[in-house]
Amino acid sequence: MTFFALDGIAPLPHLGVIRVAGEEAASFLHNQLTQDFALLGSDQARLAAFCTAKGRMLASFIGFKAAPDQVLLVCSRDLLPATLKRLSMFVLRTKAKLSDATGELKLLGLAGETMTRHAGATPTPWSRHDVAGGSLVTLYPADDQPRGLWVGTADAAGPGGPPLDTELWNWGEVRSAVATLSAPVSEAFVPQMLNYESVGGVNFKKGCYPGQEVVARSQFRGTLKRRGYLVHADADLAPGQGVFHESDPGQPAGLVVQAARSPAGGTDAIVSMQVSAAQGGRITAGSAEGATVEIQQLPYLLLDDI
Repeated sequence: MTFFALDGIAPLPHLGVIRVAGEEAASFLHNQLTQDFALLGSDQARLAAFCTAKGRMLASFIGFKAAPDQVLLVCSRDLLPATLKRLSMFVLRTKAKLSDATGELKLLGLAGETMTRHAGATPTPWSRHDVAGGSLVTLYPADDQPRGLWVGTADAAGPGGPPLDTELWNWGEVRSAVATLSAPVSEAFVPQMLNYESVGGVNFKKGCYPGQEVVARSQFRGTLKRRGYLVHADADLAPGQGVFHESDPGQPAGLVVQAARSPAGGTDAIVSMQVSAAQGGRITAGSAEGATVEIQQLPYLLLDDI
């Protein structure tokens, strides 16, 4: 694959922010999401999923403390209204208030040398730093290029650096192979189908949350038959689109989770697919007669391999 350097700062209009405020904000989220928020430090961030009782992901978040009594959850903007409404149903007497803070905040993606300049040479994924009047969360790299998510007030100048096109940022998101759930694929996966247990998105030692039994059973009873894969196709791909394996052309072997046009041409995507289909044979997009989908190497090890 041809190497393309990502460097600069990109606007992220496709993301939104849920604010959870109150003295029990962290403990409330601890009881609802797949990661440990009770022990969330001010220098940390969390990748987490909000699941149904059947363990299916309704939304995914990057969460961090903006203040001791305030947690911000960054998610796909098209899922925010429904997710906010559903999360709010569980507040009851908890001392926490949920609101849509998207209009009050600015979200920027930092990549390459710009990210290194603001965060240092070797930041750890899911760490948080105070930068330019906001919070800078270190993300998983894309093709070894550092990346981060900056969140600050809407009127803040933000970190400085050259502009980066949002489409290129989205391509880097795909290349990181850490999926952000969006509306077309909500409720389609348990977290391990997107490799969330391997990139810090699931804590198996914490207490109960919706879907916890299903998520744990998938991990420890060997019942997981789908995984997340990084793929390329010389055709357009879109979230929710099926991919097909030649052994069973009548039904999809997986779904596209996230996709972006590659600067080298074609489309790169994260696909959740049957493990058996990924072991060999022709895979196509959209139908058995569609464009060939090529599986590429994941940039991280799966938990089973560690």
